[in-house]
Amino acid sequence: MNRAVRRHPTKEAKPGKAARAAIRPLSRGGARAVPRREGRPFPLSILSWRPRFFMDIYSELRKVVWPSREDTIHLTVVVVIVTLILGAVLGAIDIGFGWLIDNTLLR
Repeated sequence: MNRAVRRHPTKEAKPGKAARAAIRPLSRGGARAVPRREGRPFPLSILSWRPRFFMDIYSELRKVVWPSREDTIHLTVVVVIVTLILGAVLGAIDIGFGWLIDNTLLR
């Protein structure tokens, strides 16, 4: 049994409706016909064309809940503090390993 049949199982024909119960072949997902808008002047037809990709981006950005100014400042301060602490810890580890190498291997 292939995927198309599993997704769209055939329905049992009801008595008396055999004429409408004909099974249609499954579509193969070919190219769809794009509806054309006739009757628009040339410049408007080009200017009104918007790629679907950018419209999807715009609609997704409208759903975003943006943080307030106070939240942004608070989180920026947190990131700067954590970065300074991690930089100091990694610097101390680097200095410690440098001292260890100088006093053990290079003597």
